[in-house]
Amino acid sequence: MARRKLDIRQHYPIKLPNGRTIRITYINHPGAVIVAPFLNKDTVVMMRQFRPALKKYIYELPAGTLDPHESAAACARRELLEETGLKAKKLTKLGSIYPVPGYSTEVIHIFKAEQLTMTHAQPEEYEVIKIMPMTRPKVRRLLAQGKLMDAKTICTFAFCKWL
Repeated sequence: MARRKLDIRQHYPIKLPNGRTIRITYINHPGAVIVAPFLNKDTVVMMRQFRPALKKYIYELPAGTLDPHESAAACARRELLEETGLKAKKLTKLGSIYPVPGYSTEVIHIFKAEQLTMTHAQPEEYEVIKIMPMTRPKVRRLLAQGKLMDAKTICTFAFCKWL
């Protein structure tokens, strides 16, 4: 699948609740998902993914942008399969977050995946990913050491009550 082009709205007029009108620049985002795939109650499947904008690998959970007319649950299943090769028999929506409300309309829908089976990962050509099952103590150590910095992943663990 091709990368989606972002809809950047520049100098867009917005009327504020106080009656003033200002011009802002923001990203009109189609929405996204993130999935916490649990092998069991003590082990989650994380990824170490290269992020070109940062020019480095970071630890995160499988995530991705919704395609047009795609439900959040369908996107969660698709991203989980593409990035990890896992299929979930049980998928539970835990909530949603606004990751960057100062400049984007993006909403990320948070899912927990359980009862997993392994198939073959199908990453996009721009995705460089290493799959890493991790225990709760290991995830907590990464966070304490400043090595887990992905905000959507940290929020997802909070929704799972796992940190």
